[in-house]
Amino acid sequence: MLLCLLFVGAFGADHDTTVCEMLGSPGFPLLAKEGDLIIGGAFSIHTQVSNPPLSFTDTPDPLKCSRINFREFRFAQTMIFAIEEINNSSSLLPNISVGYKVFDSCGSTLASTRAVMGLMNGEERTLRKTCSSQSSVQAIIGASESSSTIVMLQMCGIFQIPVISYFATCACLSNRKEYPSFFRTIPSDYYQSRALAKLVKHLGWTWVGAVRSDNDYGNNGMATFIAAANLEGVCIEYSEAISRTDPSEQVARVVRVILGGSARVLVAFLSYSEMDALLEEALNQNLTGLQWVGSESWITAGHLTNKRYSAILTGSMGFTIRKTKIAGLQEFLLQFWEATFDCSFQPSLHGQTQCSGSERLQDISNPFTDVSELRISNNVYKAVYAVAHALHNMLKCGQSGEVVKHLQRVNFTLWSGERVYFDGNGDPAATYELVNWQKNREGETVFVAVGSYDASLPNGKQFTMNGINITWAAETLKRPQSVCSESCPPGFRQAVIKGKPICCFSCIACAAGEIGNLNKCSQCPLEYWSNENHSQCVPKVIEFLSFGETMGALLTTFSLFGASLTVVVLCVFFRFRHTPLVKASNSELSFLLLFSLTLCFLCSLTFIGQPTEWSCMLRHTAFGITFALCMSCVLAKTIAVVIAFKAKRPANTVPQCSLPLQRTSVLSCTLLQVLVCMLWLTLAPIILECDVGSPVGFWAVLGYIGLLAALCFILAFLARKLPDNFNEAKFITFSMLIFCAVWVTFIPTYVSSPGKFTVAVEIFAILASSFGLLFCIYAPKCYILLLKPERNTKKDMMGRNQ
Repeated sequence: MLLCLLFVGAFGADHDTTVCEMLGSPGFPLLAKEGDLIIGGAFSIHTQVSNPPLSFTDTPDPLKCSRINFREFRFAQTMIFAIEEINNSSSLLPNISVGYKVFDSCGSTLASTRAVMGLMNGEERTLRKTCSSQSSVQAIIGASESSSTIVMLQMCGIFQIPVISYFATCACLSNRKEYPSFFRTIPSDYYQSRALAKLVKHLGWTWVGAVRSDNDYGNNGMATFIAAANLEGVCIEYSEAISRTDPSEQVARVVRVILGGSARVLVAFLSYSEMDALLEEALNQNLTGLQWVGSESWITAGHLTNKRYSAILTGSMGFTIRKTKIAGLQEFLLQFWEATFDCSFQPSLHGQTQCSGSERLQDISNPFTDVSELRISNNVYKAVYAVAHALHNMLKCGQSGEVVKHLQRVNFTLWSGERVYFDGNGDPAATYELVNWQKNREGETVFVAVGSYDASLPNGKQFTMNGINITWAAETLKRPQSVCSESCPPGFRQAVIKGKPICCFSCIACAAGEIGNLNKCSQCPLEYWSNENHSQCVPKVIEFLSFGETMGALLTTFSLFGASLTVVVLCVFFRFRHTPLVKASNSELSFLLLFSLTLCFLCSLTFIGQPTEWSCMLRHTAFGITFALCMSCVLAKTIAVVIAFKAKRPANTVPQCSLPLQRTSVLSCTLLQVLVCMLWLTLAPIILECDVGSPVGFWAVLGYIGLLAALCFILAFLARKLPDNFNEAKFITFSMLIFCAVWVTFIPTYVSSPGKFTVAVEIFAILASSFGLLFCIYAPKCYILLLKPERNTKKDMMGRNQ
């Protein structure tokens, strides 16, 4: 095995790294072993890459990578460990040795391009004009970054060399048309982004900030999160992007945006390197007190749990895959103590001490030897075994070169009981653990599982919390509130502020009869009304105009007085029915008019007292029919007067000739109103609350009465110049003026009056118009009949002088 790595320090993330002669040239393997079958690997063992100057006159220098990433080196060693296990297995690929070639992708797309070329050709560049006819590897494990993985797929996908990533989560990689040879053992961000949206919604955070890596991983993941958050009713205050190659001024600007925002929750969809850059600048600007919600890339990164970042990241939450144990891995990793103790068995380099061999690795812990959080390492382990099973099945079937086909079909169970398979897009089952950064008794930060997310479950059951106490942001120590506008109190509804997101709103009080619930107003059922603060619907108070109260008693008295007075007038007319005055007044219509007026006075009583089903149905229909009968009689009398004084025949013959016409007009006009009322009751019964049922029906009845009154007024007005001795048209005109004035005044008063006062207004209008008709038409006649009988002669009635 070739190991071309000499570590400068045990925690090399903050130190330069010296490598052997070929280091910095990602086209050459850093770790390699020959075998019958070769599995390639691409890991970001270094996190920084320096681009060589391009003079365009000389051959460019090789890429130089620096800043060792112990975590990624552990991933590479896990791949080697799995391959060694397979080589020692008697059931999987028996009698076949599996080798490996591990390249450093340096977390860069350019370095990844050279790495994949080296994996396919066996070397970085070839002096021959043609490449080897066969790839040097059967499959490639890697890479960590989505962008690097895409670059690798664009090259090796042409040759159907499968790439199995353990950490590339971009949902774009699930596109089978673009990447038919891609597989991964980590779920797609399609699910993680939705899980994060459900998390912030579940915790009541509707106003959040967002920062992402400016690459395929961050941009695609954040776009999916924002879309899912919008569906959940979560608003994004700002969405910023950073790249590890950005100048420090750009990262500083992003931190200033975060500091200036009002959101107290920050969703960070960042890769490993961008998170480091952001945290360093956050320390410079003292960015604390935020609740961090992290993506899988960094949420379980052990190197971020040190005291340097504790004031910023304590209480962070995010989804990650479940951790597991890999038997024998820790012992395998402990063989590499040089990296931990900053020593070497070779002569000292740059002041590096020489290892004595007496060091105890069990006493030291770093990201390389730490196997307490085996999550991504387990993905590497599963990826290697998936390739081994595919190769085993391929060789068993004698189908050389069809690794992709057999990878799609793998379905096996590891010794830990975990099932490994791929769906049609090359993705595994999407199950996550929700972890929270908490302090243990020793004051160390640990990742505590506080919930889970399983995309295979029905919607509504995918996300669960397990009830474990959660540690929140360091300065708040309790669940932070992150909303643009506080929820409206009971009795109010949300009103969107123009130009603002839907999460920013003002609160407006609900109208009468409505209650505010879940930030919107809803109408109470018909039998209920809103309480004083519009928080709940309560049974309506039964309110009606009773006979016992003062207003009801007065209106009842006037109603009975009017009916009694009309009956008295009727008796007077009956007593003098054979006199010229009564005969000249068209006695049949006079008696019918007095009868209808009596009914008009009495119908007002149906509006008083506790409503019943029959009284509710009777009150408006009785009023409409009786008044229609009354107006029909007045109209017929007016027509009779006009005909009598315009005719050329002897006067005593005219009324007899016009009797059929009068009866027909009265009957037809009244029947038309009866028809309207029947339709009204049939289509919209007037029952509940004595509501009019149909406003159209109510105003149609009232409008028809108004039409008859208008016709009476017009005809009476035209006949106003008839002889003064018998000018009944003048009295009809006065009565119609009073009638119209009352009902024109009634309309706005009726509409604006509340509760039982609406009924009182309607009764007053009925009584006032009825008294107006009674007094204007019959008072002059009763005066002559009772007080001036000498004028009750045929000569006075004719009023025509020789």
